[in-house]
Amino acid sequence: MSIGKGDVVLVTGATGFTGQHLVRALCATGATVRAIVRETSRQDGIKDLPLEIFQGDVFSEDVGSRAAAGVHYIFHTAAAYREAKISDDVYWKVHVQSTRHLAQAALKNPGFKRFVHVSTIGVHGHIADPPANEEYRFAPGDQYQDTKVEAELWIREFAEKEGLALTVIRPAAIYGPGDRRLLKVFKMAKKPLVPILGYGCNGLYHLVHVQDLVQFMILSATHEKTAGEVYICGARDPISIEQMIRIIAKKLNTVPVILRLPVTPFFIAGDICEWICKPLGIEPPIYRRRVAFFTKDRAFDTSKMREHTEYENICTNESGLADTTDWYIKKGWL
Repeated sequence: MSIGKGDVVLVTGATGFTGQHLVRALCATGATVRAIVRETSRQDGIKDLPLEIFQGDVFSEDVGSRAAAGVHYIFHTAAAYREAKISDDVYWKVHVQSTRHLAQAALKNPGFKRFVHVSTIGVHGHIADPPANEEYRFAPGDQYQDTKVEAELWIREFAEKEGLALTVIRPAAIYGPGDRRLLKVFKMAKKPLVPILGYGCNGLYHLVHVQDLVQFMILSATHEKTAGEVYICGARDPISIEQMIRIIAKKLNTVPVILRLPVTPFFIAGDICEWICKPLGIEPPIYRRRVAFFTKDRAFDTSKMREHTEYENICTNESGLADTTDWYIKKGWL
């Protein structure tokens, strides 16, 4: 079984990085694809697609009910990303309230097939003894991750109680053509001197190319073994930040010198910047989470996604980073 002509699919977060790739892939299947889009969202990346657009907030019960009426699949990818101007209640509305409304709306459809709920590996926090799997303890570190945990736990309990067909996916760090969140790492690799914080830490990171994430999401929506399961979706292996820099630098024909710096002063500076900037709605130039990027290990065992579905990753860390570098160069981003 696969998604195709005759299926009606609803996607939230369609204007985001992952959402744009997802709706494009779903439209290619011949399915009827719907999207909930805020009035203020830029639609440049999806305006060429034959989407049924429902304008409004993803956490609006009315918008969710109308958009979900008669659908067979829901891919809930919407997320409120960390910005100084976002208040705590917005995270709860986008992550938790929207999940409740959409799950309840899905139950009203007699032909509903699967709800794919997208969480994040961030809910696990620092991995003390890597690699971690899907059963590893939750350790959210901020309001974004707190509400992601709350939303995931709620829908898993709701699905079991009400009989909702559900698959939960926790993506690793998503990258690929069009991504801006990890672009800073690619820009670092261009410089002759690259500072990396911390002396004794591995700084392990787990990546997932957006192509792999999207293809696995679509596969998980129809595979018989994925119903009721949770999957960490990522590359086969983790990678250190220094290794990432080396791979990107090789593609850029640069040979940066890695400079290790003590991390404590940067944590202090980050705390001070957040304390001053957040009440003013100003994005801090440095903040604790960005510093922690260099010090926390986020390495996972991603074998479950392949064992259950026989999925084979399209991209290795090396090929994905190299291809993304090429795309950035072509677009003038590097």
